[in-house]
Amino acid sequence: MAAEHNGFEQTVLVVEDFEDNRFMMRRLLELNGYRVIEAINGQEAVLIAAQERPHLILMDLSLPQIDGLAATRSIRQLDGMRAVPIIAISAHDTSDFRTEALAAGCNEYLTKPVDFDQLEDLLKKLLAG
Repeated sequence: MAAEHNGFEQTVLVVEDFEDNRFMMRRLLELNGYRVIEAINGQEAVLIAAQERPHLILMDLSLPQIDGLAATRSIRQLDGMRAVPIIAISAHDTSDFRTEALAAGCNEYLTKPVDFDQLEDLLKKLLAG
């Protein structure tokens, strides 16, 4: 079943600096019908978000150049990107990191390794609107 909204394929921006993690996310998302675009650092994420206007962003928090929190804050300043769901993904499973991610503008917080069933449930919930 394709991930569609009003007949259009939904686009997910995967922001992750490790190629193996990007590959796994891309495969899972494409198998579930999403169009996937990728960024390997926070600076690239902001540029791609501005150009591509994805329906949802999966944001690793530990990134080179600018981290995921700074990238999220910058993306939230872009026209039309305030309401785009951003899911923070981090190896850190502490309330401090979660609180900081939500304060920066993330809608949800997942820890690595990512539980793909949980991710799929979040995608459906956040993209339902």
